[in-house]
Amino acid sequence: MIEIKHLRKEFDADTIPLKDISVTINKGDVISIIGPSGTGKSTLLRCMNMLTEPTSGSIIVEGQDITQKGCNLNEIRKKMGMVFQSFNLFGHLTIIENIMNPQITLLGRSRQEAYDKAMYLLQQVGLASKVFSYPDELSGGQQQRIAIARTLAMDPDIILFDEPTSALDPSMIGEVQSVIKMLAKSGRTMMIVTHEMDFARKISNRILFMYDGLIYEDGTPKQIFEHPKHEMTKKFIQRLSSLTYKINSTDFDIEAMNEELLAYGEKLLIEAERLSKLTLALEEICINNIAADSEIPDILVKVEYSEKLDILTMLICYKGEKFDVYTSASKLFQNLLAEPTTEVRQDDIKDDPMGYEHLISIRFRWVEE
Repeated sequence: MIEIKHLRKEFDADTIPLKDISVTINKGDVISIIGPSGTGKSTLLRCMNMLTEPTSGSIIVEGQDITQKGCNLNEIRKKMGMVFQSFNLFGHLTIIENIMNPQITLLGRSRQEAYDKAMYLLQQVGLASKVFSYPDELSGGQQQRIAIARTLAMDPDIILFDEPTSALDPSMIGEVQSVIKMLAKSGRTMMIVTHEMDFARKISNRILFMYDGLIYEDGTPKQIFEHPKHEMTKKFIQRLSSLTYKINSTDFDIEAMNEELLAYGEKLLIEAERLSKLTLALEEICINNIAADSEIPDILVKVEYSEKLDILTMLICYKGEKFDVYTSASKLFQNLLAEPTTEVRQDDIKDDPMGYEHLISIRFRWVEE
């Protein structure tokens, strides 16, 4: 479907995000592109639809080299939709207009055809009730789902996602990922630049690991995450692991968990002070309150660290009565919540397949003195 040969991009002598990229994308592939920041992942996507012009090499789409002069880029871009991390919706247009207008101006559809297509897609992404809203009236997750619907309205053969969830709060990431998972099951060809490793592993049939402007490894999720061949890939995977805990008893072994978190922090070079704050929050929320107030607690805890953002995050999903962290009787915990480097979100969860009803997200940033 798409063949990339010896693609190179130089911005100047010292900035070469793509050194030599060669890869074939087959019809129906769902490819996640992972790797450290600054290794050319987003540049690769932007070169693929010529938003960024390559320095050399070729990109052959269905037999046509789109890097050659005389290529009709507008026709190629109709086949290759792109979803950006910043949504790129028109603030002065309603949601329905944002999805209709490109169909009318670029595809020549009638207003009725464009409206029917837009309404169908809004139903698919669960936002038909927002048809006459404006973008600034929607949450970030809702705006990104609208951006995906707008891209789908153009009937592209391939969709490029450039970190579609990186600008979202943790509570909104799941709703966008659900839409992308739905698209993957439909057989669409997709390439996704992402830092969400669990998401990449579940949704993709191929993973590209990029480092220093090159594709170091290309394989299945199982191969890349469990049996990487190259040392650089192994180091990257090890530094992006997350920890998950299921608390279903008031006798949960908190000491064993603390030891595992300490080892996790040492591996990722996370400061002991931040880990201490996280363990304090986990014990106060999960053990001293949610579990203590439940006959049979059902709590899912996920701890993950983003090296790119330098943020340590704890996500707590649970069933039963809602707990407001600000009602905790612990003064030490309340002081922690009041720190400017601690960010808290509390939300209700709808239609969770595992039946969880509430979410608490706490992010611990580090600010040097």
